[in-house]
Amino acid sequence: MASDFEVQLRAASLRVTRPRLAVLAALRDHPHIDTDAVIALVRTDLPAVSHQAIYDVLRALTDAGLARRIQPAGATARYEMRVRDNHHHVVCRSCGAIADVDCTLGDAPCLTASDDHGFVIDEAEVVYWGTCPECLPRSEGIR
Repeated sequence: MASDFEVQLRAASLRVTRPRLAVLAALRDHPHIDTDAVIALVRTDLPAVSHQAIYDVLRALTDAGLARRIQPAGATARYEMRVRDNHHHVVCRSCGAIADVDCTLGDAPCLTASDDHGFVIDEAEVVYWGTCPECLPRSEGIR
């Protein structure tokens, strides 16, 4: 019986390979993961896989819509499997932690621009910045 990942890859017209399955598992288990962490996780099961192979897999998954690449200003690129739902992110200014923030339920006001300049808008990328709960006690001591 085919795994969910195999079904997803085939539905996206991608070959099922061990590196692709391993990258999908890493993204599933570690939302908002950076490339170096993906490489380290994949190499626990596939030690001979190259950096370039992982970069190629991430690009193929992103191009196929199975993964999403996010890169908040000043941060390294991160990847997640939550796609096609127009959610946003909150980023900690101190440690860089990232969490998902759902768009307003029902209507998606972020998709209604004050002036769309004739564009048909289908996605909005909003990044909220702040201090996460783990870093907050440290930042309060600085004030």
